[in-house]
Parts: sequence; C-alpha cells; structure tokens
Amino acid sequence: MKTALTIAGSDSSGGAGIQADMKTMTANGVYAMSAITALTAQNTTGVMSIMEVSKEFLEQQLDSIFTDIYPDAVKIGMVPSPDLIRAIADKLEYYHAKNIVIDPVMIATSGSRLIREETINIMKDKLFPHGALLTPNLWEASVLSGITIRDEMDMVRAAELLSKEYGCAVLCKGGHSEKNANDLLYYDKKYRWFIGERIHNLNTHGTGCTLSSAIAAELAKGKDLEEAIQLAKEYVTGALEAMLDLGKGNGPLNHMWNIKQEDIL
Repeated sequence: MKTALTIAGSDSSGGAGIQADMKTMTANGVYAMSAITALTAQNTTGVMSIMEVSKEFLEQQLDSIFTDIYPDAVKIGMVPSPDLIRAIADKLEYYHAKNIVIDPVMIATSGSRLIREETINIMKDKLFPHGALLTPNLWEASVLSGITIRDEMDMVRAAELLSKEYGCAVLCKGGHSEKNANDLLYYDKKYRWFIGERIHNLNTHGTGCTLSSAIAAELAKGKDLEEAIQLAKEYVTGALEAMLDLGKGNGPLNHMWNIKQEDIL
C-alpha cells in the first residue's frame, strides 16, 4: 500500500486539518500518517483557540515517521509559527521527501486567522522551495503574489509569478469565485484550466484541506500531476454533492461519499 503524510493542525470538529486529510487519504486508497503542528478548539462556527506543539515535539514526530514508514507523498497544511516551519523544512530536506503538496493555509473557512502575519514570509522563504505543488485559494494567492485577483488573467499572473519565484507548480483554486469553481494550474511555463461545476452547498468547511490531501494521495499512487489534480477535483466534487449537513455553521464535506456502506460493514 502506498503511504502519505499530512503535516497540519488538528480540527476538533473533524471537518478540516489532520482529520480531513486522513479521511481523504484513506478514502483515496493510501495509508495515512500525521505530524500535528497545533491543536485547535474549533467547530463549524469558528476557531476558539489554537495551541502549538513545540519545535522539538514536531521534529520527533517527523523523525518517527520518516525512519519507519517512509511516505510516498507529503501534504502540508496549517503551520502557525516560524520555528515550526523551519523544523519542517529541515526535516524535508534531510529525509529527501518527495511529492510535497503545500496548502498555504492562512485563514479558516469560518474567517478565523490561523497563522501569524510574520509567519507568511518564513513560509515563502523556507517551505515553498521544497514543494512540488502549491495550492493557494484566490485570497492566499493574492497575498502571496502581491497581485489583486479580479479575473482569470489575474489568476494566471499570480500563479506564474509564484511558480517562477519558488520553482514549483501552482494550483490557484477558484472555489471562492462567484462565477465558477475553475482551478488554474501553472507549471513549466504553461498553464491548464480544470473546469469545475459550482455546487450549491453552504457546507464547505475543509474543502481546501481535502483537495490538497486528495492530490497528495494520487501522487503517492504514481499519478502524474495533471491526472492527480483531475482525480482530486472529482473526489471533492462528489464530497460536496453528497450534501452532508452537520453543525450550526459552515459544515464539513462527506469525505467517505465514495465508500459504499456495505464495504465497511
């Protein structure tokens, strides 16, 4: 069985972060492992509190994983502080990690900020150069590139700038667009659109985590980048179309929509 590692924060409500990542990886047929960067007290209405792990403990988690069950792909989500980012970057380099998908999580679907302002520059300098793929949403791509994204050509410009600056592929996610759910992939001086149908579902908590984890799972299984993105996008669409409705706020997706009930009984 192929393996994938998620390095991210824990979501106590199970809809995003580590929990969403591991559900997604499992549903997409790989063995999921985790290194937790922070504990959060959150639910569908917002984030109440964040408690970071120590740099030393995160390093021990990563050493434990890479020296025993080496991951075929790595997904990185919320990393709240510069020290933790440096620790991750050092371990990725030391262990020659591969197929690294970086979801530059800055703000939760509920609107709660998840990382400190000063952390963003450290993330760009230390972490992004290790990535095979960055998966920013429109707001994140705008912050990271310095380009105000108003239309599709702005998405192309922002993705191109980030790709050239950090030497990796960039998937600029259009899910927050009012018009459609089209995503833009830029790499090797070319770009491709992945057309997506806008699903009228108000429960979108953890969508970004889910997409990046699904891409990592497909890369772990040996799919090329474009096929991995296409398959991951189809998986997320199915999870939204399942219309799971939990909680009082922005609820989670149905990560297990593609697993038949009789298969797990």
